[in-house]
Amino acid sequence: MPWIDPSDKIKGLPVYPFVKLEQIKAEAKKQGKDLIDFGIGDPDFATPDFILKAMDQALRAPENHKYPTSAGMMSFREAASRFMERRFKVKVGPEKVVALIGSKEGIAHFPLGYLNPGDLTLVPSPAYPVYRIGTLFAGGESYIFPLKEELGFLPDLDAIPKGFLSRAKMLFLNYPNNPTGAVCDLSFLEKAVYYAKKSHFWVVQDAAYSEVCFDGYLSPSILEVKGGEECAIEFHSLSKTFNMTGWRLGFAVGSKEAIDTLAKVKSNIDSGVFQAVQAAGIAALDQGDQAIREMRQRYQRRRDLLADALDQAGLKYLKPKATFYFWVKTPKGISSEQMAGALLDQAGIVVAPGSGYGPEGEGYIRFALVVKESLMEEAVNRLKGLDL
Repeated sequence: MPWIDPSDKIKGLPVYPFVKLEQIKAEAKKQGKDLIDFGIGDPDFATPDFILKAMDQALRAPENHKYPTSAGMMSFREAASRFMERRFKVKVGPEKVVALIGSKEGIAHFPLGYLNPGDLTLVPSPAYPVYRIGTLFAGGESYIFPLKEELGFLPDLDAIPKGFLSRAKMLFLNYPNNPTGAVCDLSFLEKAVYYAKKSHFWVVQDAAYSEVCFDGYLSPSILEVKGGEECAIEFHSLSKTFNMTGWRLGFAVGSKEAIDTLAKVKSNIDSGVFQAVQAAGIAALDQGDQAIREMRQRYQRRRDLLADALDQAGLKYLKPKATFYFWVKTPKGISSEQMAGALLDQAGIVVAPGSGYGPEGEGYIRFALVVKESLMEEAVNRLKGLDL
C-alpha cells in the first residue's frame, strides 16, 4: 500500500512512451543485444563550437549566476525576434516573446493559463503526448481528432463537430509533425486561423522542427498568416535546430495576451532559464544560419540512406520533407508493439511504437534519424535481412 495515493490525474496517466522505451532498451542491453537506436529523437550531433564558446564566456560573468527573470532576458527575447524576422519575415517585438525551459515546458504550462475544469482542447492523434497531458493537468478535457495518411496527416478541420469547435479553448497543431514527418503549407495555417477567429480559441502551434527541412522546403510560421498574431501562440525550440536538447532552451512567440498569460504561469512555477544558457541561445539564434544549413544536409543524407533500406525491406513509409522522423507502416496484421519487438529481436533495431502517440498511431512505427552514418549503413544491412 502506498503511504499516500497519487492524485487521480497521475494514476490515470499511462507510462510516458519514452520512459517505457528506455526500460525496453535497458532490458535488451542486459541480454547482450547490440542495439542501433532509432527510438528517441535526441540528436547525436555535437552542439556547434560557437555556441559552446558563448556559453563558456557567459558562465564566467557573475551577473549570470543570479536568479533570471521568468520571462527571459530582454537580449534573448530580442534575438528571438530577430530570428523570426530573418527566417519568417514577421516582425514581433520582444514583448511578444517568452523564454522557455525547452518548448515542452511551455506547451505543458500553457493550458494552466486558460483552462478551467471541464474546458476543452482539440488534440490530434497521433501526436506528441504533452498536448493531451498538459490539458489533463490543467483539469481540461480533450477532443481527439485523427491525422490520416490519405490527407497527408493534416487534420480535416471541417470534420470536427461544431459543438466541439464552439467549446474549445485551444487547438494544438504541430507542423512539421512529430511523429509522422508531415508538413503543411501556409494555406492550411490560414484555415486554422479562420476557425480560431470564428470559434474563438487559441491555435497552439508546436514548431519545434521548423528548421529541420529538406529538398528546398521551408516550413511556414502561423504568424505569417494575417490575423495569426491575434489568436495564435507558436513554440520554438533550440533543441533540434542546434543540437541542444539537454540545454533546455526554447521560446514562445505570438499574441501578447497569450504570451503575458504564459509568463504569469511561469512566474509562479519556475524561475526562468539560467542566463548563461540564454546567452548561448543568443549566439545560436543570431549566428546559426550556416549551422542550420549543415544540419539539414546531414539529416538529408541519413534520410536518403534509411529510405533506401526501407524500400529494400519492402516497408511503406512517408518520406519526410521535414523533421528527422520516418513514420513507417507495419505489415498487415502486425501491431505497432509487435513490429517494434520484431525489429528489436531480429535486428537489434530500436524504434518507437506508433501506438504511444495515440490511437491513430496504431499500425505504425517511428524511426528517428539520430544514429551515425556508419551505424546507418549497418542498420541498412540488418533491415535487408528481416523476415517480416
